[in-house]
Amino acid sequence: MSDVSNACKKLLEDENVDISSEVDFNVNGKIHTLSFERIIDSYMHASDESKLVFLSALQKAINAKGMGVEKFFEGMGHLLLMTHLSDKLEA
Repeated sequence: MSDVSNACKKLLEDENVDISSEVDFNVNGKIHTLSFERIIDSYMHASDESKLVFLSALQKAINAKGMGVEKFFEGMGHLLLMTHLSDKLEA
């Protein structure tokens, strides 16, 4: 596991956010569920620069308090899911 992945997971742990929390996405009537951990792990396959951007954005979401972390993972999961689905359409 990368240092950035560990840093992301540590940030969540420090804020008492359960990494196994899940976000549901409804795409054309089909529910897709992604855990916070799966979202983090998926983004850790990106470039080193992109990983650091992810970490920085997560830190800002945590600093925003309230629904910041949940909204962050909803947005990142949505991007991940849409990218995956568009890759399938091109195949």
